[in-house]
Amino acid sequence: MTAPLFNTLCVIGPGLIGSSVLRRLRAQPGLVSRLVIADRDPAVLDRVRCLNLGDEITDNLAKAVSGADCVMLCVPVGAIAPVARAIMPHLKSGAILTDVGSTRRSVVDALLPTLRDDIAYVPAHPMAGTEHSGPDAGLADLFEDRWCLLTPDANAPQDAIDRMSAFWRAMGARIRIMDIDHHDTICAMVSHLPHLIAFTICGTADTLAEDMRSEVLDFAASGFRDFTRIAASDPTMWRDIFLNNSDALLSVLDRFSQDAASMAKAIREGDEKTIVETISRGRRIRRSLLENRQA
Repeated sequence: MTAPLFNTLCVIGPGLIGSSVLRRLRAQPGLVSRLVIADRDPAVLDRVRCLNLGDEITDNLAKAVSGADCVMLCVPVGAIAPVARAIMPHLKSGAILTDVGSTRRSVVDALLPTLRDDIAYVPAHPMAGTEHSGPDAGLADLFEDRWCLLTPDANAPQDAIDRMSAFWRAMGARIRIMDIDHHDTICAMVSHLPHLIAFTICGTADTLAEDMRSEVLDFAASGFRDFTRIAASDPTMWRDIFLNNSDALLSVLDRFSQDAASMAKAIREGDEKTIVETISRGRRIRRSLLENRQA
């Protein structure tokens, strides 16, 4: 029988990502011997107990992490560094600290000054999710065939990187190890900017005159419905993402604004060639996603 990757894994914050990890581990016994779940919200802990997602469930963070071989922070990006600082004195020597945040530079800059020399920091960003949140939103197959981007600290031992890579492969994910600034730029383009646009489009629709607004909602076509699905995402999580990846996000937003202005100019001037070329690029991107099994 293969030895478990971790004897004890502690998940702090059993929301969409955290509860999906826990569901996958429940479905694949043997990967982790013991699951500890921690959260400060009593309602969340009660729901986790009902779902039977862990072996120990507590609101005491110090107690939760004290015996863990790996501690996974599944909290909003803005809370990662404060929670990490709070638990740092209670981590056992040799433990792996990881998180699932979708921005890296701000988190690393805030966390590394307090990181202990005997703790390996190997954050991971699973590129998977839905618009739903909370323990009930989790899916055991959420990470299947999706990318997980690992951005390990420069001082992290190779063994810790290998174990986290193996862990996410067991979750069904494909692995890529990436520099933190490159990670933030890529995610600003493929995730953060689309969400910003979706929130903004829905906000525009909401400010229309009341009679037209009702018709927008009545006759919403698939394109607008897709935007509303994205815009249904958790406000606190996305506030933190936008603020913590502001430089990269504003850079790609500026590029998008220039391209949108060029498209508006082409429409205004009847420039059919530019319009068709822009649409064709979108079709090529879609084909590439299908070929890469990401659609």
